[in-house]
Amino acid sequence: MTEQIKETGPTIALVAGEVSGDILGAGLIRALKTTYPQARFIGIAGKQMLEEGCESMADMEDIAVMGLAEVLKHLPRLLKIRKRLTENMLALRPDIFIGIDAPDFNLPIEAALKSAGIKTVHYVSPSVWAWRQKRIYKIARATDLVLAFLPFEKAFYDRFQVPCRFVGHTMADSIPLKPNRNEACRILNIDEQQGYVAILVGSRSAEVEFLSEPFLQAAQLLKARYPDIRFLVPLINEKRRRQFEEIKARVAPELEMILLEGNARQAMIAAEATLLASGTAALECMLCKSPMVVGYRMKELTYFLAKRLVKTKYISLPNLLADEMLVPELIQQECNGPQLAEAIAPYLARDSEGLCRRASLIQRFTELHRLIQCDADKQAAQAVTDLLQGKKYDG
Repeated sequence: MTEQIKETGPTIALVAGEVSGDILGAGLIRALKTTYPQARFIGIAGKQMLEEGCESMADMEDIAVMGLAEVLKHLPRLLKIRKRLTENMLALRPDIFIGIDAPDFNLPIEAALKSAGIKTVHYVSPSVWAWRQKRIYKIARATDLVLAFLPFEKAFYDRFQVPCRFVGHTMADSIPLKPNRNEACRILNIDEQQGYVAILVGSRSAEVEFLSEPFLQAAQLLKARYPDIRFLVPLINEKRRRQFEEIKARVAPELEMILLEGNARQAMIAAEATLLASGTAALECMLCKSPMVVGYRMKELTYFLAKRLVKTKYISLPNLLADEMLVPELIQQECNGPQLAEAIAPYLARDSEGLCRRASLIQRFTELHRLIQCDADKQAAQAVTDLLQGKKYDG
Protein backbone atom coordinates (compact mmCIF):
# COMPACT_ATOMS: atom_id res chain seq x y z
CA MET A 1 0.00 0.00 0.00
CA THR A 2 2.83 2.42 0.89
CA GLU A 3 4.60 1.80 -2.44
CA GLN A 4 1.35 2.32 -4.35
CA ILE A 5 0.74 5.59 -2.48
CA LYS A 6 4.24 6.75 -3.44
CA GLU A 7 3.60 6.03 -7.11
CA THR A 8 0.07 7.34 -7.65
CA GLY A 9 -0.70 9.39 -4.56
CA PRO A 10 -3.22 8.41 -1.89
CA THR A 11 -6.97 8.89 -1.98
CA ILE A 12 -7.76 11.04 1.03
CA ALA A 13 -11.37 11.47 2.14
CA LEU A 14 -12.39 14.51 4.18
CA VAL A 15 -15.82 15.54 5.46
CA ALA A 16 -16.46 19.08 6.68
CA GLY A 17 -19.82 19.94 8.20
CA GLU A 18 -19.65 23.74 8.35
CA VAL A 19 -17.62 26.78 7.29
CA SER A 20 -15.02 26.44 10.06
CA GLY A 21 -14.42 22.83 9.03
CA ASP A 22 -14.12 23.87 5.38
CA ILE A 23 -11.36 26.32 6.34
CA LEU A 24 -9.52 23.60 8.27
CA GLY A 25 -9.97 21.13 5.43
CA ALA A 26 -8.61 23.55 2.84
CA GLY A 27 -5.52 24.27 4.95
CA LEU A 28 -4.95 20.56 5.50
CA ILE A 29 -5.28 19.78 1.79
CA ARG A 30 -2.77 22.50 0.90
CA ALA A 31 -0.29 21.13 3.41
CA LEU A 32 -0.79 17.51 2.28
CA LYS A 33 -0.16 18.46 -1.35
CA THR A 34 3.46 19.28 -0.50
CA THR A 35 4.03 15.60 0.33
CA TYR A 36 1.45 14.09 -2.03
CA PRO A 37 1.08 16.34 -5.09
CA GLN A 38 -0.78 13.55 -6.91
CA ALA A 39 -3.24 12.85 -4.08
CA ARG A 40 -6.95 12.63 -4.79
CA PHE A 41 -9.21 14.38 -2.28
CA ILE A 42 -12.86 13.35 -1.97
CA GLY A 43 -15.69 13.71 0.55
CA ILE A 44 -17.97 16.60 1.54
CA ALA A 45 -16.44 19.99 0.93
CA GLY A 46 -17.27 23.65 1.17
CA LYS A 47 -16.12 26.44 -1.12
CA GLN A 48 -12.53 26.59 0.11
CA MET A 49 -11.95 22.83 -0.06
CA LEU A 50 -13.48 22.75 -3.54
CA GLU A 51 -11.02 25.44 -4.61
CA GLU A 52 -8.21 23.16 -3.41
CA GLY A 53 -9.46 20.40 -5.69
CA CYS A 54 -11.58 18.29 -3.34
CA GLU A 55 -14.34 16.32 -5.09
CA SER A 56 -17.55 16.73 -3.10
CA MET A 57 -20.10 13.92 -2.94
CA ALA A 58 -22.75 16.13 -1.30
CA ASP A 59 -23.40 19.81 -0.64
CA MET A 60 -21.84 20.84 2.67
CA GLU A 61 -24.84 23.11 3.30
CA ASP A 62 -27.02 20.00 3.47
CA ILE A 63 -25.31 18.84 6.66
CA ALA A 64 -24.50 22.26 8.19
CA VAL A 65 -27.36 22.12 10.71
CA MET A 66 -27.10 23.74 14.17
CA GLY A 67 -29.30 23.32 17.25
CA LEU A 68 -31.35 20.41 18.55
CA ALA A 69 -34.64 21.48 16.96
CA GLU A 70 -33.02 21.99 13.56
CA VAL A 71 -31.23 18.63 13.74
CA LEU A 72 -34.46 16.82 14.61
CA LYS A 73 -36.27 18.55 11.77
CA HIS A 74 -33.66 17.48 9.23
CA LEU A 75 -32.70 14.14 10.83
CA PRO A 76 -34.14 11.83 8.10
CA ARG A 77 -32.24 13.72 5.40
CA LEU A 78 -29.02 13.79 7.45
CA LEU A 79 -29.23 10.04 8.11
CA LYS A 80 -29.83 9.38 4.42
CA ILE A 81 -26.79 11.45 3.42
CA ARG A 82 -24.63 9.74 6.04
CA LYS A 83 -25.75 6.25 4.97
CA ARG A 84 -25.07 6.98 1.30
CA LEU A 85 -21.69 8.54 2.08
CA THR A 86 -20.66 5.58 4.23
CA GLU A 87 -21.63 3.13 1.46
CA ASN A 88 -19.66 5.15 -1.09
CA MET A 89 -16.60 5.25 1.15
CA LEU A 90 -16.74 1.51 1.76
CA ALA A 91 -16.94 0.95 -2.00
CA LEU A 92 -14.15 3.43 -2.86
CA ARG A 93 -11.93 2.45 0.10
CA PRO A 94 -9.87 5.65 0.44
CA ASP A 95 -6.42 5.30 2.01
CA ILE A 96 -7.58 7.44 4.92
CA PHE A 97 -10.76 9.15 6.09
CA ILE A 98 -10.62 12.46 8.00
CA GLY A 99 -13.76 13.67 9.76
CA ILE A 100 -13.41 17.38 10.45
CA ASP A 101 -15.35 18.33 13.59
CA ALA A 102 -19.13 17.58 13.26
CA PRO A 103 -18.75 14.55 15.57
CA ASP A 104 -22.40 13.46 15.51
CA PHE A 105 -22.21 13.15 11.73
CA ASN A 106 -18.61 11.98 11.31
CA LEU A 107 -17.94 9.55 14.16
CA PRO A 108 -20.45 6.88 12.98
CA ILE A 109 -18.88 7.03 9.51
CA GLU A 110 -15.41 6.72 11.03
CA ALA A 111 -16.52 3.73 13.10
CA ALA A 112 -17.91 1.90 10.06
CA LEU A 113 -14.79 2.58 8.00
CA LYS A 114 -12.35 1.68 10.77
CA SER A 115 -14.10 -1.65 11.31
CA ALA A 116 -13.63 -2.27 7.57
CA GLY A 117 -9.89 -1.68 7.85
CA ILE A 118 -9.76 1.92 6.59
CA LYS A 119 -7.59 4.33 8.58
CA THR A 120 -9.57 7.12 10.24
CA VAL A 121 -8.75 10.48 11.80
CA HIS A 122 -10.98 12.87 13.71
CA TYR A 123 -9.80 16.47 13.36
CA VAL A 124 -10.92 18.80 16.21
CA SER A 125 -11.65 17.06 19.47
CA PRO A 126 -15.23 17.08 20.75
CA SER A 127 -15.43 18.65 24.22
CA VAL A 128 -15.24 15.27 25.96
CA TRP A 129 -12.92 16.78 28.59
CA ALA A 130 -15.78 19.09 29.62
CA TRP A 131 -18.92 16.95 29.54
CA ARG A 132 -20.22 13.51 28.52
CA GLN A 133 -16.75 12.14 29.10
CA LYS A 134 -17.80 8.57 28.32
CA ARG A 135 -17.94 9.60 24.66
CA ILE A 136 -14.19 9.03 24.62
CA TYR A 137 -14.81 5.28 24.34
CA LYS A 138 -16.95 5.86 21.25
CA ILE A 139 -14.21 8.07 19.79
CA ALA A 140 -11.60 5.40 20.54
CA ARG A 141 -13.65 2.78 18.67
CA ALA A 142 -14.17 5.08 15.70
CA THR A 143 -10.74 6.61 15.12
CA ASP A 144 -7.11 5.69 14.73
CA LEU A 145 -6.06 9.20 15.70
CA VAL A 146 -7.54 12.42 17.10
CA LEU A 147 -5.99 15.74 16.09
CA ALA A 148 -6.38 18.21 18.95
CA PHE A 149 -6.07 22.00 18.92
CA LEU A 150 -5.13 22.39 22.58
CA PRO A 151 -2.60 20.65 24.85
CA PHE A 152 -5.04 19.95 27.68
CA GLU A 153 -7.18 18.02 25.18
CA LYS A 154 -4.28 15.71 24.37
CA ALA A 155 -3.59 15.26 28.09
CA PHE A 156 -7.17 14.08 28.54
CA TYR A 157 -6.90 11.53 25.72
CA ASP A 158 -3.58 10.31 27.09
CA ARG A 159 -5.31 9.48 30.38
CA PHE A 160 -7.51 7.02 28.48
CA GLN A 161 -4.70 5.82 26.18
CA VAL A 162 -6.53 7.04 23.07
CA PRO A 163 -4.11 8.06 20.27
CA CYS A 164 -4.13 11.85 20.03
CA ARG A 165 -1.77 14.40 18.54
CA PHE A 166 -1.65 18.05 19.58
CA VAL A 167 -1.23 20.09 16.38
CA GLY A 168 -1.77 23.63 17.66
CA HIS A 169 -4.58 26.00 16.79
CA THR A 170 -5.04 27.49 13.33
CA MET A 171 -6.36 30.71 14.88
CA ALA A 172 -3.07 31.14 16.75
CA ASP A 173 -1.26 30.84 13.42
CA SER A 174 -3.43 33.49 11.76
CA ILE A 175 -3.06 36.16 14.50
CA PRO A 176 0.40 37.72 15.08
CA LEU A 177 1.93 37.56 18.54
CA LYS A 178 1.77 41.36 18.65
CA PRO A 179 -1.40 42.50 16.81
CA ASN A 180 -1.30 45.87 15.04
CA ARG A 181 -3.76 48.17 16.85
CA ASN A 182 -3.27 51.10 14.46
CA GLU A 183 -4.10 48.88 11.50
CA ALA A 184 -7.22 47.58 13.29
CA CYS A 185 -8.38 51.14 13.96
CA ARG A 186 -7.85 52.05 10.29
CA ILE A 187 -9.88 49.03 9.16
CA LEU A 188 -12.70 50.07 11.50
CA ASN A 189 -12.32 53.73 10.55
CA ILE A 190 -12.08 54.81 14.20
CA ASP A 191 -9.83 57.27 16.06
CA GLU A 192 -6.56 55.64 17.12
CA GLN A 193 -6.24 58.10 20.05
CA GLN A 194 -9.60 57.10 21.53
CA GLY A 195 -10.05 54.44 24.23
CA TYR A 196 -12.53 51.64 23.48
CA VAL A 197 -14.22 48.70 25.14
CA ALA A 198 -15.37 45.90 22.81
CA ILE A 199 -18.66 44.21 23.66
CA LEU A 200 -19.44 40.84 22.07
CA VAL A 201 -22.89 39.54 22.96
CA GLY A 202 -22.54 36.28 21.03
CA SER A 203 -23.56 34.94 17.64
CA ARG A 204 -26.69 33.01 18.56
CA SER A 205 -30.13 34.47 19.16
CA ALA A 206 -30.34 33.09 22.71
CA GLU A 207 -26.97 34.60 23.62
CA VAL A 208 -28.00 38.04 22.38
CA GLU A 209 -31.29 37.70 24.26
CA PHE A 210 -29.70 36.75 27.57
CA LEU A 211 -26.51 38.83 27.49
CA SER A 212 -27.39 42.15 25.86
CA GLU A 213 -29.15 43.62 28.89
CA PRO A 214 -26.45 42.92 31.53
CA PHE A 215 -23.69 43.89 29.07
CA LEU A 216 -25.46 47.18 28.28
CA GLN A 217 -25.98 47.88 31.97
CA ALA A 218 -22.28 47.29 32.56
CA ALA A 219 -21.47 49.69 29.70
CA GLN A 220 -23.64 52.38 31.29
CA LEU A 221 -21.75 52.05 34.58
CA LEU A 222 -18.38 52.12 32.81
CA LYS A 223 -19.38 55.24 30.88
CA ALA A 224 -20.28 56.98 34.15
CA ARG A 225 -16.89 56.03 35.59
CA TYR A 226 -14.84 56.67 32.44
CA PRO A 227 -16.71 59.33 30.43
CA ASP A 228 -14.21 59.29 27.54
CA ILE A 229 -14.58 55.56 26.84
CA ARG A 230 -16.42 54.43 23.70
CA PHE A 231 -17.94 51.07 22.88
CA LEU A 232 -17.41 48.84 19.85
CA VAL A 233 -20.12 46.23 19.29
CA PRO A 234 -19.42 43.72 16.47
CA LEU A 235 -22.55 41.84 15.37
CA ILE A 236 -22.36 38.76 13.19
CA ASN A 237 -25.22 39.59 10.82
CA GLU A 238 -28.16 41.93 10.25
CA LYS A 239 -30.57 39.71 12.18
CA ARG A 240 -28.46 39.82 15.34
CA ARG A 241 -27.96 43.57 14.86
CA ARG A 242 -31.71 44.21 14.81
CA GLN A 243 -32.16 42.02 17.86
CA PHE A 244 -29.45 43.91 19.77
CA GLU A 245 -30.80 47.32 18.70
CA GLU A 246 -34.27 46.43 19.99
CA ILE A 247 -32.85 45.49 23.40
CA LYS A 248 -30.63 48.57 23.50
CA ALA A 249 -33.60 50.85 22.73
CA ARG A 250 -35.27 49.47 25.83
CA VAL A 251 -32.29 49.20 28.20
CA ALA A 252 -29.86 51.98 27.24
CA PRO A 253 -31.30 54.24 24.52
CA GLU A 254 -29.00 57.14 25.45
CA LEU A 255 -25.76 55.14 25.29
CA GLU A 256 -23.61 55.88 22.24
CA MET A 257 -22.15 52.78 20.65
CA ILE A 258 -20.37 51.96 17.41
CA LEU A 259 -22.16 48.97 15.90
CA LEU A 260 -19.97 46.99 13.51
CA GLU A 261 -20.77 44.52 10.75
CA GLY A 262 -18.58 41.66 11.92
CA ASN A 263 -14.94 42.73 12.41
CA ALA A 264 -14.88 41.25 15.91
CA ARG A 265 -11.16 40.54 15.70
CA GLN A 266 -10.30 44.14 14.78
CA ALA A 267 -12.60 45.40 17.55
CA MET A 268 -10.83 43.29 20.16
CA ILE A 269 -7.39 44.38 18.94
CA ALA A 270 -8.44 48.05 19.06
CA ALA A 271 -10.07 47.78 22.49
CA GLU A 272 -8.42 48.33 25.86
CA ALA A 273 -10.64 45.57 27.21
CA THR A 274 -13.40 43.26 26.01
CA LEU A 275 -16.63 42.05 27.56
CA LEU A 276 -17.76 38.91 25.81
CA ALA A 277 -19.80 35.73 25.84
CA SER A 278 -18.01 32.50 26.68
CA GLY A 279 -16.93 30.44 23.68
CA THR A 280 -14.28 30.41 20.97
CA ALA A 281 -14.39 34.23 20.99
CA ALA A 282 -12.59 34.16 24.36
CA LEU A 283 -9.67 32.30 22.79
CA GLU A 284 -9.59 34.77 19.89
CA CYS A 285 -9.70 37.64 22.39
CA MET A 286 -6.69 36.19 24.21
CA LEU A 287 -4.80 35.91 20.92
CA CYS A 288 -5.72 39.54 20.16
CA LYS A 289 -4.12 40.43 23.55
CA SER A 290 -7.26 42.14 24.83
CA PRO A 291 -7.88 41.90 28.61
CA MET A 292 -11.35 40.45 29.01
CA VAL A 293 -14.25 39.57 31.24
CA VAL A 294 -16.26 36.50 30.27
CA GLY A 295 -19.97 36.48 31.00
CA TYR A 296 -22.68 33.95 30.28
CA ARG A 297 -26.35 33.40 31.03
CA MET A 298 -28.76 30.68 29.99
CA LYS A 299 -32.16 29.31 30.91
CA GLU A 300 -32.31 28.14 34.51
CA LEU A 301 -33.05 24.52 33.57
CA THR A 302 -30.16 24.49 31.10
CA TYR A 303 -27.85 25.92 33.76
CA PHE A 304 -29.09 23.38 36.33
CA LEU A 305 -28.23 20.54 33.95
CA ALA A 306 -24.93 22.08 32.81
CA LYS A 307 -23.68 22.40 36.39
CA ARG A 308 -24.15 18.66 36.81
CA LEU A 309 -22.74 17.64 33.43
CA VAL A 310 -19.74 19.93 32.95
CA LYS A 311 -16.59 18.56 34.59
CA THR A 312 -14.15 21.47 34.23
CA LYS A 313 -12.95 24.03 36.78
CA TYR A 314 -13.35 26.87 34.26
CA ILE A 315 -15.57 27.64 31.29
CA SER A 316 -13.35 29.97 29.22
CA LEU A 317 -10.53 28.70 27.03
CA PRO A 318 -7.89 31.16 28.34
CA ASN A 319 -8.44 29.87 31.88
CA LEU A 320 -8.51 26.25 30.72
CA LEU A 321 -5.24 26.76 28.84
CA ALA A 322 -3.59 28.50 31.80
CA ASP A 323 -5.18 26.13 34.33
CA GLU A 324 -5.90 29.14 36.53
CA MET A 325 -8.46 31.94 36.80
CA LEU A 326 -6.58 34.24 34.46
CA VAL A 327 -9.68 36.23 33.40
CA PRO A 328 -12.92 36.75 35.36
CA GLU A 329 -15.84 34.42 34.61
CA LEU A 330 -19.25 35.70 35.67
CA ILE A 331 -21.95 33.13 35.11
CA GLN A 332 -25.72 33.21 35.50
CA GLN A 333 -26.70 35.41 38.50
CA GLU A 334 -23.19 36.87 38.71
CA CYS A 335 -23.53 38.01 35.10
CA ASN A 336 -25.14 41.35 35.94
CA GLY A 337 -24.31 44.96 35.14
CA PRO A 338 -22.62 45.99 38.41
CA GLN A 339 -20.44 42.88 38.73
CA LEU A 340 -19.43 42.91 35.06
CA ALA A 341 -18.50 46.60 35.27
CA GLU A 342 -16.54 46.07 38.48
CA ALA A 343 -14.63 43.19 36.89
CA ILE A 344 -13.65 45.06 33.73
CA ALA A 345 -12.95 48.49 35.29
CA PRO A 346 -9.41 47.62 36.53
CA TYR A 347 -8.31 47.00 32.93
CA LEU A 348 -9.26 50.59 32.09
CA ALA A 349 -7.42 52.27 34.98
CA ARG A 350 -4.61 54.58 33.89
CA ASP A 351 -2.65 54.43 37.15
CA SER A 352 0.55 52.38 37.56
CA GLU A 353 -1.31 49.48 39.16
CA GLY A 354 -3.75 49.28 36.25
CA LEU A 355 -0.96 49.49 33.65
CA CYS A 356 1.04 46.77 35.42
CA ARG A 357 -2.05 44.56 35.59
CA ARG A 358 -2.63 44.94 31.85
CA ALA A 359 1.03 44.34 30.99
CA SER A 360 1.19 41.20 33.14
CA LEU A 361 -1.98 39.77 31.63
CA ILE A 362 -0.87 40.50 28.06
CA GLN A 363 2.45 38.76 28.79
CA ARG A 364 0.58 35.64 29.95
CA PHE A 365 -1.64 35.82 26.85
CA THR A 366 1.51 35.95 24.69
CA GLU A 367 3.00 32.91 26.44
CA LEU A 368 -0.21 30.94 25.85
CA HIS A 369 -0.31 32.15 22.24
CA ARG A 370 3.19 30.74 21.68
CA LEU A 371 2.12 27.45 23.24
CA ILE A 372 -0.55 26.83 20.60
CA GLN A 373 1.10 28.57 17.62
CA CYS A 374 2.54 25.47 15.97
CA ASP A 375 1.72 25.80 12.23
CA ALA A 376 -1.36 23.62 12.72
CA ASP A 377 -1.98 22.89 9.03
CA LYS A 378 1.54 21.52 8.65
CA GLN A 379 1.39 19.58 11.94
CA ALA A 380 -1.98 18.04 11.02
CA ALA A 381 -0.68 17.09 7.57
CA GLN A 382 2.39 15.46 9.13
CA ALA A 383 0.18 13.45 11.49
CA VAL A 384 -1.94 12.23 8.56
CA THR A 385 1.21 11.41 6.55
CA ASP A 386 2.68 9.43 9.45
CA LEU A 387 -0.53 7.43 9.78
CA LEU A 388 -0.63 6.76 6.04
CA GLN A 389 2.98 5.55 6.14
CA GLY A 390 2.40 3.40 9.21
CA LYS A 391 4.70 5.39 11.48
CA LYS A 392 4.11 5.23 15.21
CA TYR A 393 3.68 8.48 17.14
CA ASP A 394 4.93 8.36 20.72
CA GLY A 395 4.43 12.04 21.69
